Amino acid sequence: MSGRRGGIAILDDDELKLMRRAGLVVARGLRDMIAAAVPGGTTREVDAVGAEAIARAGAVSSFLGYAPGGMTPFPAVSCQSVNDEVVHGIPSDRVLAPGDLLSIDFGASLGGYHGDAARSTTIGEAAPAVAKLNADTEAALWAGIAAVRPRGTIGDISAAVERSLRRSGRYGILRGYCGHGIGRNMHQDPDIPNFGPPGRGPKILPGMCLAIEPMTTLGAYRTKVLDDGWTVATADGSTGCHWENTVVLTKNGLWVLTEEDGGEAALARLGLKFGPMAD
Repeated sequence: MSGRRGGIAILDDDELKLMRRAGLVVARGLRDMIAAAVPGGTTREVDAVGAEAIARAGAVSSFLGYAPGGMTPFPAVSCQSVNDEVVHGIPSDRVLAPGDLLSIDFGASLGGYHGDAARSTTIGEAAPAVAKLNADTEAALWAGIAAVRPRGTIGDISAAVERSLRRSGRYGILRGYCGHGIGRNMHQDPDIPNFGPPGRGPKILPGMCLAIEPMTTLGAYRTKVLDDGWTVATADGSTGCHWENTVVLTKNGLWVLTEEDGGEAALARLGLKFGPMAD
């Protein structure tokens, strides 16, 4: 039976299977959008591929029309953020060019449960520093996932993400934007910062679904919101990067709901137990 611990939703086995269905829509949509992100294409065209993936699955976009706190409703099914845009970029007729770094954030709801994930990809060959930022941010995501363990805390995830990034380079780590709980709502408790000391915050329990999402820059961490009211860009014009997965600790191990293989390959490389729920 599902329930709540300290305001945080704990999902039962049947609910986790529904979360996995939504996560697969997201994983497959991101795969298709990454393939469509080519030089000469536009971010609006990439977003259309995500819309097709949602329609094909009979799902609902988690992003289209989203308007927290009275904001202008988000006008697309994905966030498409290029170069100095870190998160929440609005798809447009902007043409992708060789060397660009494109971050795609995508969410879908199926059966009343949400999946949320992000990938960053270079358009053609990127500058070495940009390619390294992308690889190091992805590695930090998996470091955070590896910190999701019994008797751990949300602060352990934050510390693992920060530690991975600090070891890799001199990167800015965004403040004011963080990971989050997810389930029947796309954003719910707990918040998951990408920095901070371990051992703090709520305890991690089986059935707690978490969207872990490092957001980084090649420069400082300070950002600004552009005139569209949504796009978050670096204040110093440096390139930004964003990776995200929805993960849950089950009674069997870790299950990355927004990876097509459930995270099995990556978890094996990290020496972690893969723990999907049986159908």
